[in-house]
Amino acid sequence: MDASDVWVTSEHRLQSRPAFQMKKSKAYTLEAPDGGWGILVCIGMALPFTSALAALPSFGLIFGEFLKSIGAETSAMAVITSAFFSAMSFAGLFSGSLFQRFGMRQVGVTGGILYFLGTGMQVFATSTLHLIMAFSVVQGFGFGLMVPTCYTTFNHYFVKNRVMWMSFAQTLIGLGSMLYPIVIQKLMTWYGFRGCLLILTGLNAHAVFGMLVMHPVEWHMRRVPIKPEEQEELKELSPTVVIRVQPETPLKVPREEPTFHTDDPGARKLSHAEEHMLKVRSSRASSITSLGNWSGPVVVSDASPQMMRSLQASRRTSTIADGALAPGDAPKNGWGRTIANFLDLTLLKRPIFVNIVLGLTFALYSDITFFTLQPVYLFELGYSRPDTATIIAIGAAADLSSRIFLAITAVCIQVPSRYIYLAGAVLTVFARFVFNGISDFMGMACITAVIGFLRTWLHVPLPLVFADYLPKERFASGYGLFMFIQGNAIFLIGPVVGYIRDKTKDYILVFHILNGFMILCAAPWLVEVLIVKFRRRNKIARDNVDHEDVDNQGRSAVVH
Repeated sequence: MDASDVWVTSEHRLQSRPAFQMKKSKAYTLEAPDGGWGILVCIGMALPFTSALAALPSFGLIFGEFLKSIGAETSAMAVITSAFFSAMSFAGLFSGSLFQRFGMRQVGVTGGILYFLGTGMQVFATSTLHLIMAFSVVQGFGFGLMVPTCYTTFNHYFVKNRVMWMSFAQTLIGLGSMLYPIVIQKLMTWYGFRGCLLILTGLNAHAVFGMLVMHPVEWHMRRVPIKPEEQEELKELSPTVVIRVQPETPLKVPREEPTFHTDDPGARKLSHAEEHMLKVRSSRASSITSLGNWSGPVVVSDASPQMMRSLQASRRTSTIADGALAPGDAPKNGWGRTIANFLDLTLLKRPIFVNIVLGLTFALYSDITFFTLQPVYLFELGYSRPDTATIIAIGAAADLSSRIFLAITAVCIQVPSRYIYLAGAVLTVFARFVFNGISDFMGMACITAVIGFLRTWLHVPLPLVFADYLPKERFASGYGLFMFIQGNAIFLIGPVVGYIRDKTKDYILVFHILNGFMILCAAPWLVEVLIVKFRRRNKIARDNVDHEDVDNQGRSAVVH
């Protein structure tokens, strides 16, 4: 049987796609599904998010009477919820490194199992310490592993219509969050405290199922035929390395040396020229572990199914994140730099990344705290419990309708996710200033609907902001850093704002402080947009001046 040819080109990473060329000159590229199995990924993401995000507002509904019976109602709730976010943030910090070592799906399933076990442990809780261990530590850490797994997998499956599909997933989460308190109330009435927790244990086991559907995107890539003329253009764009392998030879390379390892004694090492070409492209990798380290297009002719499966499997996690150091560049000093590289802390050297993380942290804290305090503020204004529940329901309905609206408009209008988030932050600032001056029921219902509608613009685009800025290889570590910073910021800022509220009893002052945190998101982002546009305009102007100088010099030379 004739040998197969593998052409590996060094086209730039963002546009690179593997292409498999079959017999009779049939060729195709592999693209993200943007649907298909990705719909199950959206559903799988909604399962743990619904149970976790809806459980926090319903925590008092479930454990209120139990905590009151042991005399630790108010203080324990603050400690337990803060510890939950802290454990979640630490799990997110290490998620990127765990993905590289064990794979995303394995880490996500582990998180789902921990979340399920944490709920089961709560059934036997008899003290606050038991709840902290079960709910905060075990469940929080498990949820912290699932969040980056869901968002990273989603980022791989969807490229063209991310906002639309994220809105779809968030709509499912919104529906589940609306039904969750009703279900909890019924379960508490029918089965009591521990019976309700036992049923919730079974419901939360669906988080494991949600993680099981997080298949590697290589399993479901979409085949797009490419024309012969496009193949010729690909070859002309950059140098080509031709590697000949037997059709039945798995494309698998050991980590120790750059060879194609097979059981066939005729298998050979790469030539020095081929090694050099591969190492130039994979300079950040510690070794050429497989063709997965090659991010350019791969064209395979006369490939057997076994070879294609091996090539797809080899591209899972073999690439090293952008910015990681090659062995020759590894620092000789010790643990600090090693930890920085392990956790990808070099991202913190990027001003734009830091601006994104701090802005999202302040905006999320402002949003969560505002909607937590709003019911208490309405009671202070003299609203009855039914009226307060009605206003909160109006805000939730507006939030849900906004998710549907965002999903529909994303089909027709493509807007960068960060601009959507920035618009939501700016408009929320103005809406809250209006909120602080309203006390009647109709006005409060209307402004709550507006704020609830804008709230979607702060939650749906959040992971997509990182997906648009970071390459896929660094998304997990970048989002993990954000989770760590956000969780600890909430842990530190929350008690300070709570102390101000307890001392002053002035909710309007607290709402102004929360609005200030929202401004800390919007203002630096606006400044960044202006600076970037100003620099871009100056660069274009300088380029135009340079071209004019060259033209003038050419004319002068002609005259002389």
